[in-house]
Amino acid sequence: MKEKVQVFGRALSGMVMPNIGAFIAWGLIAALFIATGWIPNETLAKMVEPMSKYLLPLLIAYTGGKVVGDHRGGVIGAIATMGVIVGSDISMFLGAMIMGPLSAWILKKFDQIIEGKVKAGFEMLVNNFSLGIIGAILACVSIYVVAPVVTSLNSIMEMGVGFFVEHSLLPLASIFIEPAKVLFLNNAINHGILSPMGIQQVNEVGKSIFLLLESNPGPGLGILLAYCIAGKGSAKTSAPGAVVIHFLGGIHEIYFPYILMNPLLLLAGIAGGAAGIFTFTIFDVGLTGTASPGSIISIIMMCERHSYLGLILGVVISAAVSLLIALPLLKFAGKDTSLEEATAKKDDMKQAAKGMTNTIKKNGIIKVAFACDAGMGSSAMGATVLKKKVEKAGISDVEISHTPVSSIPADIDIVVTHQELGERAAHSNPNAKLILITNFLSAPEYDQLIVDLQEAKKQ
Repeated sequence: MKEKVQVFGRALSGMVMPNIGAFIAWGLIAALFIATGWIPNETLAKMVEPMSKYLLPLLIAYTGGKVVGDHRGGVIGAIATMGVIVGSDISMFLGAMIMGPLSAWILKKFDQIIEGKVKAGFEMLVNNFSLGIIGAILACVSIYVVAPVVTSLNSIMEMGVGFFVEHSLLPLASIFIEPAKVLFLNNAINHGILSPMGIQQVNEVGKSIFLLLESNPGPGLGILLAYCIAGKGSAKTSAPGAVVIHFLGGIHEIYFPYILMNPLLLLAGIAGGAAGIFTFTIFDVGLTGTASPGSIISIIMMCERHSYLGLILGVVISAAVSLLIALPLLKFAGKDTSLEEATAKKDDMKQAAKGMTNTIKKNGIIKVAFACDAGMGSSAMGATVLKKKVEKAGISDVEISHTPVSSIPADIDIVVTHQELGERAAHSNPNAKLILITNFLSAPEYDQLIVDLQEAKKQ
């Protein structure tokens, strides 16, 4: 069930993550040029609404369609989504997430039906007209069917959120957000659910607290600081580096393993998150655009100019609450098992060293891929760490990359990923050697991998 939820969440966030640059551009334009922005400019502010209503949903739809049906899928996804956009007065991010992949799937099924039945020389004609005709039909259907349904769903979500806001219950959202983040659903929650709601609110009032609910680095910072003070062994020595990467680099996945080592620390994350949201609510804090990655730097850049005091207080208070709860949990209720687990895994890897040389290429380039949920955060960091170790060891002909766990290339020989993502990695590329780790920053498995690579290159 967890794997299925992760896959679904990855599908949602996978339509937004590749377009984060566009969201940031939109957020910066809004922060600078709207009436309450830093440099109000009526002419430049005219870009804000068209970008949120047309550009961003179409980019999402194209990306979602392309995942299902390559370029043709992306094109028909954008065409069909125009119907949803025109049929509603709100920003159709949810509609784009539905119509993009759905339209591409329908076109793909049509292509499969006519495969081998088109006479030679008419392939391009049939391909172009089938895309155009089906796209036009889906766009029309979207206006009368999909747009009203999505608008109703949006209204229901607004009512639910409004209930929490009106009754000052929004901090309770941390009860769901923080555990889901640790299960690597952070991108799905932020970019698949909260960002569309937040951007809609930005269009209405100029800022949104929803863009801060998941991206607040305070809870994770408090937990990592607790490890710096009361941690043991490798967890304590690696925590300071993780603090910098998490808080300044915005890679929240770096602190998930520290919670997984001591699941009781979820209480600290939930309490810290709730304290931060409560503070943001009191000071009416909001962002003008999506903060990605969730670095304090990007959050400050996206903060509405009247919200800086509340933003900083919210982050500090959430970190302090998380730290105060995590410290006693680590000292008295926690058990740092990372070294025991790492040693056991290292022994297993030594026993499988001969098997390693049989599964990877003995001649030519050995391809190693680091895989995480989005393929851009913790996996990129892990790839950088291993590259330095490979260079230091003088190993040549090793290609190291990072990739989303759901789309690991077929030519990869070795996949390194977090143990929580192991099943998804195995399904994505069942032929690759799988190495499961708990910490992308300082995994002891890296050293054994270097030894195995050296042995493999000798044969």
